[in-house]
Amino acid sequence: MNHTFPLDIVYEDSSILVCIKPAGLPVQTARAGQKDLVSELKNYRVRRGEEPYIGLVHRLDQPVRGIMLFAKTKKAAAHLSRQVSSRQIGKEYMAIVCGLPDTVCSADDRVNCRISSAAAQTPHFLPQHGELHDYLLRDGKTNTSRAVPKGTPGAKEAVLSYDIINHNAETGKSLVHITLHTGRHHQIRVQFAHAGFPLFADAKYGQPLPAGSYCPIALCSYKISFSHPDTGRDMTFVIEETGLNLTD
Repeated sequence: MNHTFPLDIVYEDSSILVCIKPAGLPVQTARAGQKDLVSELKNYRVRRGEEPYIGLVHRLDQPVRGIMLFAKTKKAAAHLSRQVSSRQIGKEYMAIVCGLPDTVCSADDRVNCRISSAAAQTPHFLPQHGELHDYLLRDGKTNTSRAVPKGTPGAKEAVLSYDIINHNAETGKSLVHITLHTGRHHQIRVQFAHAGFPLFADAKYGQPLPAGSYCPIALCSYKISFSHPDTGRDMTFVIEETGLNLTD
């Protein structure tokens, strides 16, 4: 695996910085000698003669590629954190899940398509577009989360909406567009695995890979929308090429 991670900054001003995190690079880590994105951005600011402050507004799993927003001042960080808390920051993802419709739905008939999961041995049903609503409980010792019944102590509500964009019958995979409404630990990975459609290459949540092989989890945080903390202007940034491929 390539451990060289050049910075890919797509926008920057005096208050915010938007960049693309590569798969495999942690956003932040306490491990000695391991690179992380926050430290690299601080070093970048030092090289430019700036104060090495980087405000972490949201997170992204280490194996996942995606667009990220950071604050360059404490004032901007506080403003953006309030947007996160009030769910005013929009985050959209593209993912490849293991499972595909038994029959191709037309544009006028996109409800209640039957889907057979490659990971599970029994058929599952998932509408062509809809919402997943679960309660997730995090286990800090194993760094995993799982779906549990409502009312379980410590569980947090997790909601996302999705659209099945395309599928490939030969590979048994589907391309899914996802909009997060909450930001829980490993949320997308856990919810789709719980529904019977684990993300491709996500060994942690039920999609095993051949021994000795590696590939990034088939998930990309490709779009983020927010209000600029200083001007209030609506801003949107998109990754045009997600790198997700149904044929591999």
